Amino acid sequence: MSGLCDLHCHLVPGVDDGARTLEDAVEMARALVDLGFTTVAPSPHARPEYASHSRQVVEERLAELREALARAGVKLTLGTNAENFLDEAFLRVLGTPEARLLGAGRYVLVELPYTSPVPTLTDILFRIRLKGVTPVLAHPERSLEFERPGRAAEAVRAGALLQLDVGALTGRYGGTARKLARTFLEEGLYALGATDLHGPVGAREWVGKALGELRSRVGERAFIRLMATSPGRLLAGEPLESGVG
Repeated sequence: MSGLCDLHCHLVPGVDDGARTLEDAVEMARALVDLGFTTVAPSPHARPEYASHSRQVVEERLAELREALARAGVKLTLGTNAENFLDEAFLRVLGTPEARLLGAGRYVLVELPYTSPVPTLTDILFRIRLKGVTPVLAHPERSLEFERPGRAAEAVRAGALLQLDVGALTGRYGGTARKLARTFLEEGLYALGATDLHGPVGAREWVGKALGELRSRVGERAFIRLMATSPGRLLAGEPLESGVG
């Protein structure tokens, strides 16, 4: 079995609200390797308020991190990625060289507002798909829009892939997110899971607990699909079927 693959992790140091230093990033990487991960596609925020808004800055820091991991003997393969905020600026650059896509470029990681509704969501998903990429929606269980009954399934039918933030299963983001995460999981709406790890403190403990909770809820076969096979296919740009149930 190949190792686990994380497509949502703020591992690139000093560019956003994730790893503050190179040392933090190496420690986070060690924790992920200890938990069974062999591949991570760090997803720095592609937003103007962060240094990670600059692709060049991210590429430079990512290269430094690769070198640091090699020196430290931490065997973790790093891919390319970004966490894009769902707004008009993001939609404008899709289909251009400025777009910040996941891995081979067939998918794009997107986050919705946490506390604002997105009434035109299905239309936006259609616009994204018209650009030739498939949207991967980060932590839907933490977004107000998906508190609407049936809205998550509607997004999946519109062609989006839902990415579980595994920490939600254990209440890391509160009771509502935990309830929604467990419901969406039971309904088979998630295409993949991820850690959304931001820092080294307690990483082994809380991520390990969350992975254990996921494994106990879905079984080993589905766990491997959510945390290894499916994210690996997305990173490689390979097709992945989405569906409800």
